[in-house]
Amino acid sequence: QVQLVESGGGLVQPGESLRLSCTASRTIFSLYAAGWYRQAPGKQRELVASITPGGTTNYADSVKGRFTISTDNAKTTVYLQMNSLKPDDTAAYSCNARRGQYSTWGQGTQVTVSS
Repeated sequence: QVQLVESGGGLVQPGESLRLSCTASRTIFSLYAAGWYRQAPGKQRELVASITPGGTTNYADSVKGRFTISTDNAKTTVYLQMNSLKPDDTAAYSCNARRGQYSTWGQGTQVTVSS
């Protein structure tokens, strides 16, 4: 079993930045794909960004050019750098790690963008 712990959420004003972290209980991201998802009240959960073990990234159209997903050199932590935040980015953000049929989630962290 792998545990994921997210951090870095908070309340920011439009245009500001946040960096979310997702730290695994062991080094996994050299073998596991990772994704950041978000769910706003009344909406379905959506994939925001993903990264493969080889480093290939993918982004939702709504965040392209503003968000960047990356991993640390130890392949233990996945980051989501969020710039130019908008009120529409307000949501609960969760990290997912998967390999084959195995998938695990963190508990989530709240991001609120409001003036």
